Amino acid sequence: METESEPYVRLASLRQLHQVMADMNTARSLADTLQTVADGVITALGYEMACVNLVRPDGDLVVAAFSGNSAAEALITGRVGSRESWDRRLGMGEKWGDLVFIPHTEGWVLDDDDVPQWYTDGPAPRFEDEWHPSDRLFAPMYTPGISGSSCGELLGVISVDRPRNGRHPGAWGREALQMYAFQAAIAISNARLRANMQRALVRLEREQQALRASEESFRQAFEYAPSGMAIAEMGGDQHGRILRSNDALCRLLGRPASAMRRYSFSDLVHPEDIGTLLRTSAEGGRAELRLGRRDGTYVWVSLRNSVVADAADGPRFLLTHVEDIEERKRRELQLAHRASHDALTGLPNSAELRSRLTSRLCRRTGSGAELESLDAAYGHPAYDVNGHGFDFAGGTGGSTAGGSMAGGSMAGGSTAYDGFDHHVHTVAPDANRDDGAKGLAVLFCDLDGFKSINDRFGHNAGDAVLIEVARRLSRGVRDGDTVARLGGDEFVILADGLGQADAQDLAVRLRNEIIQPIRAEGRAVRVGASFGIGWAHCGMTADEVLKSADERMYVEKRSRPKAHRRAG
Repeated sequence: METESEPYVRLASLRQLHQVMADMNTARSLADTLQTVADGVITALGYEMACVNLVRPDGDLVVAAFSGNSAAEALITGRVGSRESWDRRLGMGEKWGDLVFIPHTEGWVLDDDDVPQWYTDGPAPRFEDEWHPSDRLFAPMYTPGISGSSCGELLGVISVDRPRNGRHPGAWGREALQMYAFQAAIAISNARLRANMQRALVRLEREQQALRASEESFRQAFEYAPSGMAIAEMGGDQHGRILRSNDALCRLLGRPASAMRRYSFSDLVHPEDIGTLLRTSAEGGRAELRLGRRDGTYVWVSLRNSVVADAADGPRFLLTHVEDIEERKRRELQLAHRASHDALTGLPNSAELRSRLTSRLCRRTGSGAELESLDAAYGHPAYDVNGHGFDFAGGTGGSTAGGSMAGGSMAGGSTAYDGFDHHVHTVAPDANRDDGAKGLAVLFCDLDGFKSINDRFGHNAGDAVLIEVARRLSRGVRDGDTVARLGGDEFVILADGLGQADAQDLAVRLRNEIIQPIRAEGRAVRVGASFGIGWAHCGMTADEVLKSADERMYVEKRSRPKAHRRAG
């Protein structure tokens, strides 16, 4: 470059500078761009050495590229100078526009800082503008769009040394270096942006590959799972609608995949299990219920829900796992049946009988006296016309217009009653008058002459008699009535909605059925039967009801001639 007074710049120099700037913007990577910036200072601006110091994320500057001296390049490339030292250098010396020139007369104070540098030898200047080996010239690079050291964010610093003509750069040389640093900042920023984009694209491609692999893995696991799986909509009007089902679920329900998409789980579930399904539709829901098959039958399944999202902010779906538990349910029902039914006759056993009876009774009595007491205490009828009890708050403090309850007692000395919501109270018909009232009849049946059959013909014959008696009793009652075996040769019948005469007629019919000949062990035998009729009503326990019927049975047995009780 020429002196400051030079009026003419060769066209070849401009072309060379233009080519270097073009190379900076077409470099393939950030490293190539940085090296091109350093090389361009040598080839286009006429300096013997150039160094590109790049600001790191932590603020310090690293020597990212060097050109002009291989020994210096090997020594200082990759070394780091603190931001504090660089700020001090850029804040002192002479300001040539955006450039910073520190003459050798001032630079000696920087010899001991941590900025990497290369020392050159040479003679002392012979005239005023001659370059001294210890002179320093820096061209700061700022983020694109903002020029001037007081405004932009520092991107890096180009440091140069030893102009080829041996003189300080003139006006054109300073302007060229400043413009070059500005263009270099743009090229470096663009290279960084391209590098970041390339890394993002690589990362995105890897994520997409991982997503595709995950989707394929999910598809394989979904399609070929040994148990049923489905994806259903979550929320909205279409909640529970099946979007996708695997082959195992289609086989389980006997429906093709195309048909499954026309249904929601609420369309397939057993009507009695719809409430269970609705309680299970939330995230993490789990339930055991019945789903309808194409042939109209139902299969027991374990249904388990989890929630999946289509994307980070995409819609949410229910992933439903459906496992066939028909066999387990069958075993459970068998075990439950065995626990509640007699092994020999298949009738409900004593425990099941007491459970069914207890479920019909509450601690309140149905007598007229107590009803009147409750009416008086509460200021309104305690029972409606159908025998329903109104819901009282029992056992705690509280008051009504007609009386008060506290500490488990009620005004008037009556016992406090627990609340029963819509409980139909069981009231026994009046034995002293036939007013058409109906109640829950309890018929206690004891076989006459059964012991002699066991003694004469053996237990197998006795078992055959008990099985046939159970069959005849079950055949002689209505649907909904209960026939139970207490044990031994004792049976109990629960028949609701009978009057006094109805219960007597039922006992007679059942006795006539029982006394017919029974085939046992290849011979015909006979047994008799004694019936006692008791009546269940609220306020009694199950044991009290059974004891009442048992006592009446013994009264009836003793009242009959002994000859009429024989069998064989």
